Amino acid sequence: MISSYEKIIKLILPTPFAVGDVNAYVVKNDALTLIDAGVKTEAAWEAFQFQLAQHGIVPEDIDQVVLTHHHPDHVGLLDWLPEDLPVYGHEYARPWIEEDEQFFAAYDVFYKKLFIEFGIDGDFEKMLKIMKAPLRYSCRRPLTYEITEGDTIPGMDGWAILSTPGHAQSHLSFYRNSDGVLLSGDHLLATISSNPLLEPALIPSYERPKPQLQYNHSLRKLLDLDISIAYTGHGAEINKVHELVQRRLQRQHERALQVREMLQGNRLTTFTVTKQLFPAVYQRELGLTLSETTAQLDYLLSLGFIEKQLDHDGVAYFTSGVTQDEK
Repeated sequence: MISSYEKIIKLILPTPFAVGDVNAYVVKNDALTLIDAGVKTEAAWEAFQFQLAQHGIVPEDIDQVVLTHHHPDHVGLLDWLPEDLPVYGHEYARPWIEEDEQFFAAYDVFYKKLFIEFGIDGDFEKMLKIMKAPLRYSCRRPLTYEITEGDTIPGMDGWAILSTPGHAQSHLSFYRNSDGVLLSGDHLLATISSNPLLEPALIPSYERPKPQLQYNHSLRKLLDLDISIAYTGHGAEINKVHELVQRRLQRQHERALQVREMLQGNRLTTFTVTKQLFPAVYQRELGLTLSETTAQLDYLLSLGFIEKQLDHDGVAYFTSGVTQDEK
């Protein structure tokens, strides 16, 4: 599908994930740039080649790849693209797409500590194996160039890089001021809210990132831009970006207040809250549901609406606090 905005081709690729199809884009400028690379499956590769061919393009015609973020459904086909193709992305994407064993070991340590803090019992190794299962659809490919906000990408004149962490620590979006086009990746989706995922800091000794707070800040950055259309990582394009951003922020605040109500008169762990919020899915979607729960707790803590206490075993308990306005 070629967009009404000149020189952007949308590719819709299947995934084995619940989110459904993922979008990649070919941007025609001084260079032929692929934005994201789908998931590593035969079905995605066939769809990728077929849709390119409809525009007279073969994979060897692509000059460079630019990543919005490092998640498997956006990077997998890098393994099947020409080896000499330069890949641009955020520095946080590097250990993921290069399969840095030291970083992955630190990831395991990070989550094992969180499991204790969350009040989870069980086989941590099994839980981690389930959480990391999607990585089989990822890639092992060098990141050629690190980019971040303020940088420019050769062959993509007129495009600004926006740092938009939250859904992923590596997340970047791309904005063209001349016509207001935004390539939003998974930062903003038309019909579903992006899940702010728990990920360790790039340097293991650093404090845990708080993805919901990052995400809200990244969303508000979009309100300062004159955006005519957003091309998303999944699903349809978005024409009324500012209205959707305001709805996303309001809905997230409302969800957080529901969590606060759960804590009224109670002293609960993150895991207990997760089971109450997601009773039907928390076991098979442990990483996603823990991330969503932590997102709301981090947000409420930032407002002073709840309090957090660590017991002697390192388990965190949350209670409903009293705000200054309520005193």
